Amino acid sequence: MTAWGFEYNWERTMTRQALLFISLLFIGSVHGQISYTIPEEMTKGSLVGNIAHDLGLQPKRLSSGKARIYSRDNDEFIELNRERGVLLVKERIDREALCRRTTPCALHFQIILENPMEFYSVTVQITDINDNAPSFEKSEMKFKISESAMAGAKFVLERAADLDVGINDLQSYELKPNNNFALTLQNVPDGSKNVEMVLQKPLDREKEEQISLVLTAVDGGEPQMSGTMLIVITVLDVNDNAPVFTQPMYKATVTENSPKGTVVSTVKASDADQGSNGKIKYSITNTFDSVRKLFKVNKDDGEISLIGDIDFEKAKHFQINLLASDDGGLTDSCKLIVDVTDVNDNEPEINIMSQSNVISENAKLNTVVTMINIEDRDSGENGDVKCFISDNIPFTLKASADNFYSLITDSDLDRERSSEYNITVSCSDEGVPSLSSSVTLTLQISDVNDNAPVFERSSYEAYIVENNTPGLSIFTVKARDADWNQNARVSYILEDSSVNGVPVSSYVSVSADSGVIHAVRSFDYEQIKDFHFRVRAQDGGSPPLSSNVSVKIVIQDQNDNPPQVLYPVQTGGSLVAEMVPRSADVGYLVTKVVAVDVDSGQNAWLSYKLQKATDRALFEVGSQNGEIRSIRQVSDKDAVKQRLTVIVEDNGQPSRSATVIVNVVVADSFPEVLSEFTEFPHDKEYNDNLTFYLVLALAVVSFLFITSLVVIISVKIYRWRQSRILYHSSLPVIPYYPPRYSDTLGTGTLPHVYNYEVCRTTDSRKSDCKFGRAASQNVLIMDPSSTGTMQRIQSDKSILDEPDSPLEVRFSAQK
Repeated sequence: MTAWGFEYNWERTMTRQALLFISLLFIGSVHGQISYTIPEEMTKGSLVGNIAHDLGLQPKRLSSGKARIYSRDNDEFIELNRERGVLLVKERIDREALCRRTTPCALHFQIILENPMEFYSVTVQITDINDNAPSFEKSEMKFKISESAMAGAKFVLERAADLDVGINDLQSYELKPNNNFALTLQNVPDGSKNVEMVLQKPLDREKEEQISLVLTAVDGGEPQMSGTMLIVITVLDVNDNAPVFTQPMYKATVTENSPKGTVVSTVKASDADQGSNGKIKYSITNTFDSVRKLFKVNKDDGEISLIGDIDFEKAKHFQINLLASDDGGLTDSCKLIVDVTDVNDNEPEINIMSQSNVISENAKLNTVVTMINIEDRDSGENGDVKCFISDNIPFTLKASADNFYSLITDSDLDRERSSEYNITVSCSDEGVPSLSSSVTLTLQISDVNDNAPVFERSSYEAYIVENNTPGLSIFTVKARDADWNQNARVSYILEDSSVNGVPVSSYVSVSADSGVIHAVRSFDYEQIKDFHFRVRAQDGGSPPLSSNVSVKIVIQDQNDNPPQVLYPVQTGGSLVAEMVPRSADVGYLVTKVVAVDVDSGQNAWLSYKLQKATDRALFEVGSQNGEIRSIRQVSDKDAVKQRLTVIVEDNGQPSRSATVIVNVVVADSFPEVLSEFTEFPHDKEYNDNLTFYLVLALAVVSFLFITSLVVIISVKIYRWRQSRILYHSSLPVIPYYPPRYSDTLGTGTLPHVYNYEVCRTTDSRKSDCKFGRAASQNVLIMDPSSTGTMQRIQSDKSILDEPDSPLEVRFSAQK
């Protein structure tokens, strides 16, 4: 029997070099899609692709943007090298373990960048290499075949399995020796093939009771790989009829999550033989898959039921290979295709790809805050997901392709209005009943210095009583800044201005931290009643913002000035008197005391009282106007000279007063007044003041004289003591010879003989000179005709022998 084989008409191309194509989609944030193709089993650290170059990015952008890989799966086979901007193999990739029979096999992940937030979708397709040989689940398969079996009888063989795909998958079978049997392949809906052994000519038990065959499975890879299985055939006596299924393929449907024991379907086969040759047994022949773990068949009646959990998300359909066999060794096979119906049993999964926990309040519109990926493992309407966020917040959720969402700003942010947002993202599918999930994102709004300080009042007015103590706190200005931290730290500054030509800083000061305004000087109400200035409040932001406010300081009067009498004028040397005729009637206006008070208000309200008078019954003073009037008729008995003492008092607390003396002369004529005028006493108070100042001046002069005298005597005594110390010392005496002064021309320059007494020491500060002393024994004679030095005549006794005598030198000059 010759080997039979087949090959798929596929082009065999495999390269380890990456195949790149790029598709960029701009949806919200930058969203690109890149695909690479690499073979499986690449060594760790192998190059996948230059992602920075392919995206048109600089490698430093990957570092500054903190680029990273986000994958839905926990296993990461690809790593990103930020410095080089390339993708590398992180772990060995086994396509068969990763994707099993699924083609194409690919890794899907995203490259996430920040500042600004961007993401790119990357697909890495894994191509297969021939690293798996075909294999059989059993190393040996046994058949019992009757010698009466007719040519054309079919016997189902176990299929080999190859984990590789494509050209590397199982391609052909060979059966050796092939004297009595041939191989046929039957196509099945899943694209695989059933292997059947067909009897070519009858068997003869007398010639060969047992036959051994070898079934070889060969793949199409390079190098070619194969697997074998031994087939042992025992030849039996006559068994005329083989079992036959009612149909070659059955179909059934089962809902996922159905309980164990659920009957999926029943298959039926018949055998025309009688007895043991007509008794049929059913079995499942699937190999290398999970069918035997999920389904079982009743070997007697062909009922297929569940023994495991069915999950639509893991497998959407199953193919069960069934075998019917009789005791005579004859068999038949069929297929049961089980379709799994999806149930909405998976909630949407919300995956945070990238998130900013803090965003500036001056962020631009459409700034990406968070990127989200939504995944629902269900299918159809059960897997259709819609996401939304709460209303009345300055954010919106923008959808992009492949269940990606971007949370972006859609209106201006204001930290002073809301410094934090708790954004709940809710996602629900379209299944019945609908399933949903949610996640809460906490977003802090960082402050920007966009608010200037605001004073509590539009203007301030404060009062301070005059004669205050310098440094006194007047009041406090207060400004608040709606910003936060350093941007809300307010400093107070006194703006430059002047009051009556004087800088306002010489009047008041402002505490930079507290805003307390202090008086720099003592105020005088009589000099300044009020003044204005401006205070600026400035925050600590960059650049700083500020505002200012007008402040008015009102000086309140204090009763610190006594009344001042303007009339009658008080003089120290002359005397002024008012004349009243003796014929004056009652109420006669003698004079009026005029006084003023520079204070204000009640401190300037003046009242007048008569303190003393020569005759109190003759005159009175108006308490409000200061008018002096007669209160009775003047008589001859009244004294001519009248002296009135009027006190002027203000209404302050405590009150202050001034006294004025009014001299009144009762006379009818001016000569009569003159006769009495000189008899008025002078102002004693003025004379007393003058005497006081004279005595004070004399005392000061006497003190200065005595002090000067003491100083002079002290200096003299000090010099005398120094000279005695010198003469008792061993210091040499250096004589000093002045130049010769002679009157050779007879002009009379030196008409007399002068005597000089000179004391010289090595210390010039202790030398002395005296005039007018008589000549001693030592005389220096000046000779006008001499061209040499002066001649010195010494006495027998040296002057140095006299301890108390100075060195005397006499110079003679004669006309």
